Amino acid sequence: MSKSHMTEVSELCLEGKFLDFVIKDGYKLKGLLLETTDGECYIKLAKHLRATFDLRLAPGTWLQVVGEKKHDLKTGEVKLKAQQVMAARHPRDGEKGSTPSPQQLTAPPVSHAKPKKATILVCQKSDCMKRGGKEVCQAMEAALSARGLESEVTIKGTGCMKNCKAGPNLVMPDRTRYSRIKASQVPALMDKHFAADSVNEKQDQGMSVASSGEPDS
Repeated sequence: MSKSHMTEVSELCLEGKFLDFVIKDGYKLKGLLLETTDGECYIKLAKHLRATFDLRLAPGTWLQVVGEKKHDLKTGEVKLKAQQVMAARHPRDGEKGSTPSPQQLTAPPVSHAKPKKATILVCQKSDCMKRGGKEVCQAMEAALSARGLESEVTIKGTGCMKNCKAGPNLVMPDRTRYSRIKASQVPALMDKHFAADSVNEKQDQGMSVASSGEPDS
């Protein structure tokens, strides 16, 4: 039997209460955990959602998920994948009336919500990872935690930044680009960009790292 005959694919459309994000390697968003009428389930996010999803989503938020459901007929395994995620209203227990109308259930896609956090973009392609990208991400997470900035700054992985040989590559919230970053340079980089007077310092010094590609030592 061919692989296509062993897998049954159907449309996915369900609602549930958001429980938590599923993160890989400490910083890669992979999917969501939802509590539904059938119990807790894991839903993988499509790539376009992972790149733009609003990580401020609060646990307990009701969501409507549209995508696809794959059922492996041989093993019985079921995989859910979201192509669209929207906020949804859920009727409270004891409320009168029918199921909310589509207008009530539908809200602007959660992934399109404008983030309030400052975002550091980090290339996740293999060349950058081989050159120390993973260690740089871990160092950034540690530096943010040490400075109490977890609620103000988020780290987001991206696709190729077209500068592979000069990896790891990253872009700070003010769009300053850095290349050949080392984990040991991260603390100084964080202090430079997120200290209270960092903006004034950069303007006074006329710092231009886009061309040099490395943070000042």
